[in-house]
Amino acid sequence: MIDIGRVCVKIAGRDAGKTCVVVDLLDNSKVLIDGDTRRRKSNVKHLEPLESTIKIKKGATHADVAKELKKIGVESRETKSKKSAEKPKKQRGKKKTAEKAEDKEPEKKQVKKGEKKPEAKQEEKAEGKKDAKSDSNEKKAEKKTPSKKS
Repeated sequence: MIDIGRVCVKIAGRDAGKTCVVVDLLDNSKVLIDGDTRRRKSNVKHLEPLESTIKIKKGATHADVAKELKKIGVESRETKSKKSAEKPKKQRGKKKTAEKAEDKEPEKKQVKKGEKKPEAKQEEKAEGKKDAKSDSNEKKAEKKTPSKKS
């Protein structure tokens, strides 16, 4: 009863109640359907065959099925191919790094690895002078206070 070109109504699943056509016999219990439903495999138990048939070849395209269904007065599902949108291109290299540098801070002078920054040198000198003064003051304080001998 189920053969290629048989018009059926889907009775189960999300396409239930829609008209379809058997396009290919896959095995004893599965067929390929197309029409008002999505083009897909379907279990024969989920189809209710109608009396009408259409003349299509095994594995016919959706356009062929739609044309034949219009002849018998059945609307078929319009399939729209998706248009591929252009993916945004990543900008690499100098452009990105230049933008990031502008966003963060103004340019700083380059300092070699072995050298310290000029600000740090001045701070070290100032700290060195303070340490020297405090060491000498401690020595003077020790000399002035007599040590207790027991």
